[in-house]
Amino acid sequence: MITPHLPVLQVIIALIAAPLCVILRQGTLSWLLATLVCFLSFLISCILFNQVLTEGVISYALGGWLSPWGIEYRLDKLTVFMLLVINGVAAIVLLGAKASIANEISSDRLYLFYTAFLLNLTGILGVIVTGDAFNLFVFIEIASLSSYAMISIGRDRRGLYAAFKYLVFGTIGASFILISVGLLYAVTGTLNMVDIFQRLPDVENTRTLMTALVFFVVGIGIKAAIFPLHLWLPDAYSYSPSIVSTFLAGTTTKVFIYVLIRFIFSVFGYEIVFEQAVFNYLLMLLACAGILYGSYLAIKQDSLKRLLAYSSIAQLGYMLLGISLATEAGLAAGLIHIFNHAIIKVTLFLSVVTIIFYTKTDSISRLAGLFKTMPLVMLAFFIAGLSLIGVPMTAGFVSKWYLIKASFEAGYWGLVLVIVFSSVLAIIYIWKFVEVAYFKSPENEVVTLDSNQKTPYLLFFALFIFVVANIYFGLDSSLNVDMANAIARDLFAK
Repeated sequence: MITPHLPVLQVIIALIAAPLCVILRQGTLSWLLATLVCFLSFLISCILFNQVLTEGVISYALGGWLSPWGIEYRLDKLTVFMLLVINGVAAIVLLGAKASIANEISSDRLYLFYTAFLLNLTGILGVIVTGDAFNLFVFIEIASLSSYAMISIGRDRRGLYAAFKYLVFGTIGASFILISVGLLYAVTGTLNMVDIFQRLPDVENTRTLMTALVFFVVGIGIKAAIFPLHLWLPDAYSYSPSIVSTFLAGTTTKVFIYVLIRFIFSVFGYEIVFEQAVFNYLLMLLACAGILYGSYLAIKQDSLKRLLAYSSIAQLGYMLLGISLATEAGLAAGLIHIFNHAIIKVTLFLSVVTIIFYTKTDSISRLAGLFKTMPLVMLAFFIAGLSLIGVPMTAGFVSKWYLIKASFEAGYWGLVLVIVFSSVLAIIYIWKFVEVAYFKSPENEVVTLDSNQKTPYLLFFALFIFVVANIYFGLDSSLNVDMANAIARDLFAK
């Protein structure tokens, strides 16, 4: 039967399909193959989700070598939760990507883009499912190298600069992670995460372990673009092809927040990180600074993609804030925001993708009166903007409500003020574009819609799905909230 092998199929299907795109060497066929693979991966993640909920943790030994000697793929509730988020975003985004990708990437490079996309998906899925610390580093590098290719493959030459900048920062971050893994191996003699966790009590007071923790937090901080280690992110989002920005915003940074959670609770142990090293206060400080810094700089941007990039830095602060509370409620709130922010930010970016497809610009000052010519797209952006702000009956409200509730319960009243104030800042930068598009006269608009462009129906369909998701998960949040609470209980019970 194929069912016992679904954990490894989750990773290798995309890996096998990537070189097939090179063999096909044709844009449309490569898109069809990549889209089929993404939906198949999503289906597998749904099956694995159900299996974990009904049967418990799944352990898959590669090559028949049992852990801790062999590489283990280990799937628990946190793992399958993230698989659903990543595969769902990848499948729907790629479904609507064809027209935009063809518009921003040379036709002779299209198959290379889909190859890089599938390799990136392979990497981030591998990061999620692996139970081996060194294997995690390998998958991080697969995801990172393919990200550099996707960022630089467009017609905008600034993408080369953004990719090189990301390469430099990414290499530093990966080196720090590798050093951390090496130090953990030095003190425990194993690379299996569960085995490391079980052996740490014997070495928990050593300087080597604390050094490994510091290197790991810094390395993941760079990869996740946590303030002040975020410097690669604005250019990467701004100058890459629009679909690449959308995919990265919906997946990559969240995967590295997942890695941070995984190592805190399943490798180092939250007692060491929060009680001995007192890292939660540092994370809390960085989270608040990132929330305010990202929101402030988002207000100053004229580029929509750059505005959303700085907004992402602020939203990452919310996720980090939930983790830093060092409580079940706080961790659950952070996980809820990982889920909801993926929906929100992909909706916003897909709206911008559609705008760029027709107008060839994302400059706010050049899009006066856009509502009159693109009312449905602007409505989608407006709904997602309300969700980002945290207006009731949207997914974003659920995230902020649980973060505020967790902060109250933990006794951090000041954090509530930070969350509320950042929502006010979000109103300002979202309104900045809404005002221009809805209320500014189009008499002096610089750009006009390209009437020769064919209507990208699949892009509109993908956008519609995420708009509906913003509303649905604002009205009925039982799925993600219950799952986040269950994950938090399990992690704190270790």
